[in-house]
Amino acid sequence: MIRENLYQSVEVYYETSETCNRNDKQFSFFELFYVLSGQGVHTVNGNRVHFKAKELFLLTPNDRHSFEVDDFSEFLVIRFGQNYIADFQWKSIDQMEYVLFHASHLSESIISNNEDSEAVASVMQYLLQILQRDNLYKEDLIRHLVNAVIVIAARNLSITKPQNMLDNVDERILEIIDYIQVNIHRPALLKVDVLADKFGVSKTYIGAYFRKQSGESLQHYISYYRVRLIEHRLRFSNKRITEIAEEFGFADESHINKFFKRHTGVRLKTYRDQKDNIPARAF
Repeated sequence: MIRENLYQSVEVYYETSETCNRNDKQFSFFELFYVLSGQGVHTVNGNRVHFKAKELFLLTPNDRHSFEVDDFSEFLVIRFGQNYIADFQWKSIDQMEYVLFHASHLSESIISNNEDSEAVASVMQYLLQILQRDNLYKEDLIRHLVNAVIVIAARNLSITKPQNMLDNVDERILEIIDYIQVNIHRPALLKVDVLADKFGVSKTYIGAYFRKQSGESLQHYISYYRVRLIEHRLRFSNKRITEIAEEFGFADESHINKFFKRHTGVRLKTYRDQKDNIPARAF
């Protein structure tokens, strides 16, 4: 597996399927890649999703991905570090960093409505033109256009954050959520006493702190984030249920079925069989 790092706060570049190598890569930064033309299969953290022109995908730090193309494909790629998001003064969307990190492990195109799809298409075409020329104020224009794409992406991603998420949260809750997402496959690391020790909070207080900052309970967030990832496995991978159970730290197929049915009302096999008729979870 190849791990790539970012050496500037933001980078934008054009790629084709003939010039890029995206076999089992892992990044230490955010990446938005836009499909200008072509189609194929994009694999993110083991989930296989078909892609086509005018789709926008987000990769978060530590995601693993690769793709296979069916024909000649073109991409416009935007890379930016966590500090770029944290330092910029976003006016319209509070806690932009939280919204982007919360999208970790989502696999599908992140643009959910036609108006935003057309807006992103226009911005990306203009961005491509600017990249190919040596214009006055080129760097400033690129950053403004990049920020526009990030805001549109975050607006679409905001439907996946907890329904009661408060607008003003502090930095520690972002760190806790990031830690939960990174360790979602290791239940022992998500116990209350472990989390409390990790973040220097009393184990009798961490639950109240999480609810105050996020608007929902700690256990509810962990459970439903795990459910969402299991749903993605069922939708976009060929893994057997026993393999999914092992991946998410369940003792066996029976335990994961009980957990999944408690939160969704159906067993894993039923969900997989009916997945085309069940909308993706947003919470």
